[in-house]
Amino acid sequence: MRILGKGFAAMLLAGTVATGVHAAERARDLGVPFAGKAGPLNAITDVKGVEVGQVTLISGEGKREKGVGPVRTGVTVVLPRGKESAKPVYGGFFNLNGNGEMTGQSYLQDFGMVYGPIGISNTNAIGQVYAGIQQWTSNKFGDALWPVVAETYDGGLNDIEGFHVKPETAMQAIDKAAGGAVAEGNVGGGTGMRCFGFKGGIGTSSRVVEVENKSYTVGVLAQCNTGLRTVLRIAGAPVGEELGKTWLPCYAADVAGSEEKKPKCAADGKGGTPPPDDGSIIIVVATDAPLLPHQLNRVARRASLGLGRLGSFSGNTSGDLIVSFSTAEGANDVSDDEVAPFKQVSQGNMDPIFTATVDATEEAIVNAMVAAETMTGGNGHRLFGLPHDELRAILKKYGRAAQ
Repeated sequence: MRILGKGFAAMLLAGTVATGVHAAERARDLGVPFAGKAGPLNAITDVKGVEVGQVTLISGEGKREKGVGPVRTGVTVVLPRGKESAKPVYGGFFNLNGNGEMTGQSYLQDFGMVYGPIGISNTNAIGQVYAGIQQWTSNKFGDALWPVVAETYDGGLNDIEGFHVKPETAMQAIDKAAGGAVAEGNVGGGTGMRCFGFKGGIGTSSRVVEVENKSYTVGVLAQCNTGLRTVLRIAGAPVGEELGKTWLPCYAADVAGSEEKKPKCAADGKGGTPPPDDGSIIIVVATDAPLLPHQLNRVARRASLGLGRLGSFSGNTSGDLIVSFSTAEGANDVSDDEVAPFKQVSQGNMDPIFTATVDATEEAIVNAMVAAETMTGGNGHRLFGLPHDELRAILKKYGRAAQ
């Protein structure tokens, strides 16, 4: 089990944490089997031109004090065409359960396009991230773009009412955006999140498929803050049932003045309270396959099936929102004055892309859980990371461990 140590204490003092790729294990490292062929990085950045930037805000500990902390939050941005292009891409979206917010849906419905960076943060940071993206794009390109910004709730660990994410935080995340490997777990917008009752966060994955004798990549990035513990299935094994009432979210016993009457933490999380399915998840699907907006809407819907493979029933108070886009040549050259030549994948050949979306979404979410480490936040609230050794044992018990 991974309990935060000296390295995390140093990050607490630092406040703003650089989010270069860390050496966290990924699901495949633990023997979790997945279908499909992953790209070289097994990340959304396997889609050529896509960049990801993240800023992580971690500071303070102990009793929650509005405007002071503890702070466990951040911003993640996905740039479909990187930092150097203001051209839109064709986009789609799907609202699996609307107890959450994703801006830009009306524009996606009518025009089928995504402009600029896609931002993901906490529930109370929608406006700040939106403003930051607009300011950054105005400074860069001369005109402010209308971004897609989405959220999940991190108020269990984070002083969410303190509004610690500022427009500048989003601007810093864009400045940090790059291709290559993507940091996962307790980073960026996923810093304070919970996933199927364990510590959640950012996860990513990709698939390479052949369609009409051409090779295309589908990449997924997820910010997971959703799911009921008892339904969790990984590679088909009933992980949630097997772990039972261990590693449950709980409250530390040494928070002076805490008014929250919650079960205290044992070393292994016993005595905690099973959380309901009341979080949210944001899923971003990228592809270089030439797809039109109505096809991208269909792709976005398939991402929900990857979430369903893990046992999710998309609970009533979970905001489960998905955005998709294509970076194919021609898909980013659309304008109000001309029609760009664009030959899309035929409707009858969409199945490999649908399959890749489901597979990559499933793995991205599991990667988020595997990479996320135990974290203690406001009023001693503690979320335990998914225990790696126990996961291996469960997979082996049910014959699901990769050979």
